[in-house]
Amino acid sequence: MNDSYIKFKRLTRCWRLAIAIFCTLLLTVACHHGGSLPVNEQITNTACRDVKHAVGITCVPEKFERLVTLDNASLENAIALGVKPIGAVISEFSSYFQDQLIGVNNIGKSGEPNLESILGIKPDLILGFAYQQSLYSLFSQIAPTVLLGFPHSGTWKEVFNNTSVALNKEKTAQEVIESYYRRLEDFKQQMGKDLSKIKVSVVRVYPDKINLYLLDSFCGTVLQDAGLSRPESQNYTASESVKLFGNPIQMSIGKELIEKADGDVIFIWTNEESDAKGNLTAQRNLENLKSNPLWQNLKAVQENKVYLVPRYWIGSGMLAANAIIDDLFKYLINQS
Repeated sequence: MNDSYIKFKRLTRCWRLAIAIFCTLLLTVACHHGGSLPVNEQITNTACRDVKHAVGITCVPEKFERLVTLDNASLENAIALGVKPIGAVISEFSSYFQDQLIGVNNIGKSGEPNLESILGIKPDLILGFAYQQSLYSLFSQIAPTVLLGFPHSGTWKEVFNNTSVALNKEKTAQEVIESYYRRLEDFKQQMGKDLSKIKVSVVRVYPDKINLYLLDSFCGTVLQDAGLSRPESQNYTASESVKLFGNPIQMSIGKELIEKADGDVIFIWTNEESDAKGNLTAQRNLENLKSNPLWQNLKAVQENKVYLVPRYWIGSGMLAANAIIDDLFKYLINQS
């Protein structure tokens, strides 16, 4: 399927959704009688405050009650701030806080939300990220919409703070962040003198490659906050990494360079991607890696300090960050 055809299909879908929204708005206005205000006038006259974001400035209702989030990070940050959306993109990446999503309507896939579903649950605020700005005008016809910038996963704390501003939850955000750092201080105290000795390697196995996550990746920033150091092969900032590898948070290595994955401890995961036949190809690649003599020669492997962790290590929100802290306690303190 060529790019032109894909773009045509996406454009057709956007126009179809736009027409559906326009017609629904017309019907909504037509159903108002006897002094009721049209939809746009109601929004305009609702008490709101201006919020600057990546796509513009939106007047966000002071007392919104029906939030919709367009991606996992927005959903996670809203939950962490004590705001439960009426609708959200709920994916496998939400599994580590699934118990907090009971009653939340699933509105589709990240990057491809179902606008009819969003329209049907009548949100009074929509929250997402700037990569969906091509649909911003459509979202804005449904409800006030805020799309935040998110350069890469290592900027997650800035994004969390910006989310708190959009949701008018700055005080709650400060409390959540303070709790995060208190947990890290507890971790550092329990680690004691061992903290400075441990170099932590972070490895992700794809179906066709092996990647190392670097200093300013999401998990890398949590490790930095925990006072843990990284192997020299992974000790690159985002700006250095972009220049060297064309990516701010990760680099790929071949199996012949697997020594770059070594450390005192290795945290490793796959994204459990399946091929067309449903085979877990990343998992198969991981099993092949484990049988590689070069892998078996790594220090962490020989000392049995390789830990398979869930995909929240490539998360982008406060709940995932705290889940990583749980793993640090579990593997570096409780098993020491």
